[in-house]
Amino acid sequence: MLAITKSIALQGLYGYLVSIQVDISNGMPYFEIVGLPDASVKESKERVKTAIRNSNIEFLSRRIVVNLSPANTRKEGSMFDLPIAVGILIANKSIRNSNLKTLLEETIFIGELSLNGDIEETKGILPICIEAKRLGIKRIILPKQNEKEASILKEIEILPVNTLKEVILYLNGKKEIVQEESSNSELTKNKQYEYDFSEVKGQENVKRALEIAASGGHNCLLIRSARFWKNYVS
Repeated sequence: MLAITKSIALQGLYGYLVSIQVDISNGMPYFEIVGLPDASVKESKERVKTAIRNSNIEFLSRRIVVNLSPANTRKEGSMFDLPIAVGILIANKSIRNSNLKTLLEETIFIGELSLNGDIEETKGILPICIEAKRLGIKRIILPKQNEKEASILKEIEILPVNTLKEVILYLNGKKEIVQEESSNSELTKNKQYEYDFSEVKGQENVKRALEIAASGGHNCLLIRSARFWKNYVS
């Protein structure tokens, strides 16, 4: 049986829809992912199998082929774990719902699976959500840890989940997932600091380097004599 779910891949800050096509058929046990996956995507095979089993669902020994379309672009990251797992569960009929076809057309899935079935935090969730909204997606199922970041966007339904089991129950119509009421005040609050770059004369390149290091969580080392810096500080 063939099942199709959706996710989004990023190229820089821009994204595009990825169709996760899962086919399960009779034959010798086999599990392959195609469509230019990188190492972290290929390793999802073991995460997905173990997470499904630890969610108390039998993982059948069948022939499984997963295609990440479009196949001519490289897919990176572990965020495809969840849509792959959902596709497998739909294909083996562990997920059934009369409205499933419409639901899948309007929904994308994002999340890395741990071996016990928990859904781990994913990087880059905000640009993913922005692209999903631009592409007309109505809802996103994503890790609970990313809920606050994703809630910045309006006019798109954010469904935060902790486990694969929650997703299965939701898609089977046995559980509702509700986004908590949240305030963006922490994100918009104007903080006052005792010192800032207005105290530094010139040195635009240095200040720019420090801004990039701070925003990206990078290391940065400045080496100059105290006498040199004294001339540039008010």
